Amino acid sequence: QVQLVESGGGSVEAGDSLRLSCVASEATYCLGWFRQAPGKEREGVATISTGRGLTYYSDSVKGRFAISTDSYRLAVTLQMNSLKPEDTAMYYCASDSTGCSNLRPGGWKYWGQGTQVTVSS
Repeated sequence: QVQLVESGGGSVEAGDSLRLSCVASEATYCLGWFRQAPGKEREGVATISTGRGLTYYSDSVKGRFAISTDSYRLAVTLQMNSLKPEDTAMYYCASDSTGCSNLRPGGWKYWGQGTQVTVSS
C-alpha cells in the first residue's frame, strides 16, 4: 500500500503563490492533485505520468498551476500561482490510477490526508 504525505498548504491572499509537495512511500507511475471545497465534490486539479512526464490540468487551473515530479517518481509538487479565492479547498495527493490522465477522483487508489489551502480576497 502506497502512503502519501502532503505539505505546503496555508493561508494566502489572492494573487499570491503556494507550492504543495507530496512524498510517496514507493515509486508510482501516476500521481495527481485533487481538491475538495466545503459542500462540493472532490475534483481533479492536475495529474502527471511520472515516467513520461506528461501532465494534465483542469480548465480552472490551466496556465496558473504546474505539476512536476522528481526523477525517482517518489515526490510530486504543485506550484500554484495567481491564486484565487475559488481555489480555497483541501488539496489531496493521489497515486495509482487506471490512467494518468484521469482527472476524476474515482479510479485513483491511494490518497493522502490532505493539506488546506485558503485564499482570501
